[in-house]
Amino acid sequence: MQIVCPSCGAANRLPEDRDPAAAKCGRCKNAVFTGMPIEVDAVGLDRHRRLTKGAAVLLDVWAPWCGPCRAMAPNYAAAAGKLEPGVRLLKLNSEAHPAPASALGVSGIPALILFRDNAVVARSAGLMSAPQIVDWTCRALG
Repeated sequence: MQIVCPSCGAANRLPEDRDPAAAKCGRCKNAVFTGMPIEVDAVGLDRHRRLTKGAAVLLDVWAPWCGPCRAMAPNYAAAAGKLEPGVRLLKLNSEAHPAPASALGVSGIPALILFRDNAVVARSAGLMSAPQIVDWTCRALG
């Protein structure tokens, strides 16, 4: 598995014989998994998509003015604790970073986009509970 550090952005290869949840970054020594979604911009999103191997990437596209997005934020955070380390959860503020949201074809928010090996595996729009997010993600990864 290879995963991007949420603190410094370094790509870290995680040995198969060790618990990935306990992994520390080789560069900055911070935890690779925090149990919380990571805020990204266009560059960060691209880096996570390109460099994550052996794990999926789940992106929440949201905006601060969106009521359903704000309501889903704690659910998404709770889902991170259940889905890591097999899934890296990211958040993209579409108001602050409209270009990547547009490039992904996002037309309604909150939007979830699931990637595996840099390819879109599934998408969904609308408010979900934490169990729904976990279930949807697990079904999509099959």
